[in-house]
Amino acid sequence: QGDRAEVEAKPPANLIPIKSPMVGTFYRAPAPDADPYVEENSAITVGQTVCIVEAMKLMNEIESEVEGRIARILVENAQPVEYGQTLFLVESDTAA
Repeated sequence: QGDRAEVEAKPPANLIPIKSPMVGTFYRAPAPDADPYVEENSAITVGQTVCIVEAMKLMNEIESEVEGRIARILVENAQPVEYGQTLFLVESDTAA
C-alpha cells in the first residue's frame, strides 16, 4: 500500500492520472457479470469509458480525457472513492 500512496502523490512525468469527478463507488465493468472496461496495459482513446462511479443510485460512466495505455489501476472493484481520487494512471507518449 505504501507504494500506491507514493505513486498517487507524485506520478512519473509520463503517467497521467484519471481522477474521480465525484464521491461514489468505483466499478470496473458495466455489470457484475460483464468484462471490465479496461485492464492494465489496455490501449485507451479520448472519450473511451474506463469505469463507472455510482453515486446516489446513478451509474456515471467515466471517460478518458487522454490517449495511451493503462499503466496502473489504483482502486479495487466496488470500493468507495473520493472526489479527485486517482483511479488510473495512463502512460502517454504525448505527455510533456
